[in-house]
Amino acid sequence: MSKDASEKLAARGSARSHRPSGNEFVKYIGSNWAADTSPLPKQDKVAPFAAQRRATVANAFKGKVLVIPAGGEKVRSNDTGYRFRPHSAFAHLTGWGSATVPDSVLVIDSRGKSAKSTLYFRETAGKNTDEFFANSAIGEFWVGSRPGLKHVSALLGLATKSLSKLEVDLKSMEKKDVLTLEKSTALVEFVSELRLIKDAYEIAEMKKSVAASIKGFESVVKNLKAATKHPRGERIVEGAFFAQARAEGNDLGYETIAAAGHHACTLHWIINDGPVKPGELLLLDAGVEVDSLYTADVTRTLPINGKFSKIQKEIYLAVLEAADAVFAIAKPGVTYSEMHKTAMKVIAQKTAKWGFYKGGYEESLKPENQWHRRWMIHGTGHHLGLDVHDCAHARRSMYHDHVLEEGMIFTIEPGLYFHKDDLMVPKEFRGIGVRIEDDVLVTKNGVKNLTAALPRKPKEIEKWMAKLRS
Repeated sequence: MSKDASEKLAARGSARSHRPSGNEFVKYIGSNWAADTSPLPKQDKVAPFAAQRRATVANAFKGKVLVIPAGGEKVRSNDTGYRFRPHSAFAHLTGWGSATVPDSVLVIDSRGKSAKSTLYFRETAGKNTDEFFANSAIGEFWVGSRPGLKHVSALLGLATKSLSKLEVDLKSMEKKDVLTLEKSTALVEFVSELRLIKDAYEIAEMKKSVAASIKGFESVVKNLKAATKHPRGERIVEGAFFAQARAEGNDLGYETIAAAGHHACTLHWIINDGPVKPGELLLLDAGVEVDSLYTADVTRTLPINGKFSKIQKEIYLAVLEAADAVFAIAKPGVTYSEMHKTAMKVIAQKTAKWGFYKGGYEESLKPENQWHRRWMIHGTGHHLGLDVHDCAHARRSMYHDHVLEEGMIFTIEPGLYFHKDDLMVPKEFRGIGVRIEDDVLVTKNGVKNLTAALPRKPKEIEKWMAKLRS
């Protein structure tokens, strides 16, 4: 392709535009607007918590300049983008959640006696510029006004600067002193591990996300009848939860798993295009992300017609027993590995009792065998917070091999999955998948089930569903 041809092709993205232009129009459209007389906002309650987090990071990297970008908008197709969501480390260290302006950058300068933090972002363009009306990506006419520097500074208790000054400021610093989140493994690990133990603000936000998610589950149950009448009933389920996520929070914390029937055996089933049939089970794994960007992660397996069959109940109770066994031992000082082994012992006992393999459950538990893992291949839990799989860049020694500490939030989620074509199990087991997932907070002496308001036992589930559908 010739240079002329490529230049013409590049220009075609704006070929449909009929926006006015010219200096006279800029003067005209920029005139006669009322001045913004709104007062500066009060400092958000997250501000002191975020300040303490920044201080911890600065202290760990003394003499360095740390660059933490929020990230930019992602293109979905052509000139349409996905809903913007800032990087979790940026959100954690600034306290800026769903209102974050794309391409913002936090800089923590710890070279002096006391660290200084500055938040750089692209503020609202002046009405005397063509960006005000002509730029569909950031213009106020298209996407609404951006907050001013003073506004964000007051809200977050942070010094702020225009994004246009970032490059110049960074160039004035010694390259050896600058660490960026994209290039520094040590920084990535540290800010990830910083989130292992939640502060009071984070715990409160997690409780909000759980409460919102429970409303989502209630909405799904209320819409189950409609789902059974649609050929893609799983989409009805997905939509019912999503509506609550947007009404109660910012978005979904992750793509909803609305797995009916044998789809429940596909661990991350998010296609959600199958029917929802009475007599089968619905495995619903979903969580609401609130405006602070903290998310719940909850799974319940529900009888679509409101009543568990005998075999469904037997499998469900086996999974519940595994979950309760983990609840019984979870407390400060216990490792993730110990909790997983506890759940696996129950799963091994149940699958051995059902006669799915030769040899007792003790043989199955041996590292070289692990026969029971055919029906539960995933782990028993993970950290939870700003990311659904929070603290994912932490070192193994600080995660799976580390002991629980007060203030940690994680999931307990054993399951059993019998694929429809699994010839190692009796026919009545095939096509049934069950998972129970709760979000728990580590306390001084044990754990608190944050999702306890959502029924877990079969009789409680049936009673809860009947009440919602009446």
